[in-house]
Parts: sequence; structure tokens; C-alpha cells
Amino acid sequence: MDSEQIMREQLLALLHGGHAHMTFEAAVAEFPLDAINRKPPNVPYTPWHLLEHIRLAQWDILEFIRNPAHISPDWPAGYWPPAEAQADAAQWQQTIAAFRADLKALKDIVTHPETDLFAPLPQGMPYTIFREIMVVANHNSYHIGEFAILRQVMNTWV
Repeated sequence: MDSEQIMREQLLALLHGGHAHMTFEAAVAEFPLDAINRKPPNVPYTPWHLLEHIRLAQWDILEFIRNPAHISPDWPAGYWPPAEAQADAAQWQQTIAAFRADLKALKDIVTHPETDLFAPLPQGMPYTIFREIMVVANHNSYHIGEFAILRQVMNTWV
């Protein structure tokens, strides 16, 4: 196996999680729906708010990679649902499904043999797909760990 293939496999593993980071699937597994809108102590957001934040940030980076004309949401308001927003079971599942779909799209970009991971993105910034994949993986792992801690504090592990 050549170095490029090894690098792509390592990026996929980082996006997937595991090893030193909890996976998204493990973090959200069997989360009780009656707790999705509950704010843990000393935290200004709910579990759904946090998952929606992870989804929005991942979606933004995916669109930044795919679309040179993409305009990112305003920070920080555009990366979080409104503080008073609540989700129902369908919205909870929609957030999870959209996160999974966008993660798959990112993985597809990494695995596509014609993707030049190190070419500058056409937006004129000194960013590459490699950099953006690393940003997504780091952001996801950070907040997935945070979600797991919220579960611990909220006593929602089954």
C-alpha cells in the first residue's frame, strides 16, 4: 500500500472515530428521547442543541469543500439552534440522519482517488481539503466527547 492510500485510510479512521475518540454512533446510541431538550446543570444548551451544532459545523465545512461560492453562517448564531428551540423525536432523528449523510459525503471525498487532498481550495484561502477534513474530525471528536460527558451528568446512559 502506498503512502497516499495509508493517509486516506487514516483520515477515514479519524472521521469515523474510535481508537482514542468515542464514535458518534456510540455517543447517541439509545439516548432517551425524554432528555433531548433537557439542559444539564450549568450548561446553556440541550443535548439536541449540541448535536445540531455538530451537524451544522460539519455541514458548513462540507459545503465549503464542495462549493466555492458557499457562504458560511454567521458565527456563533448560525452554528447553533436558537436557545429556546426544542426538538421532537422526528427532528432529533433528522439531526442524526443529516450528520450521518454529511459524514458519508466527507468520507466519499476522501476516498475518491481523484480528490487532491492538498490542492488549495478555489476560495482563495490557503486551505486544502486535507485541512478541512482535519478540522471536521477534531471538531466532531471534541463535541462528541462533550456529548458523552453530558450524558454522564444527565444520567442518560442505559
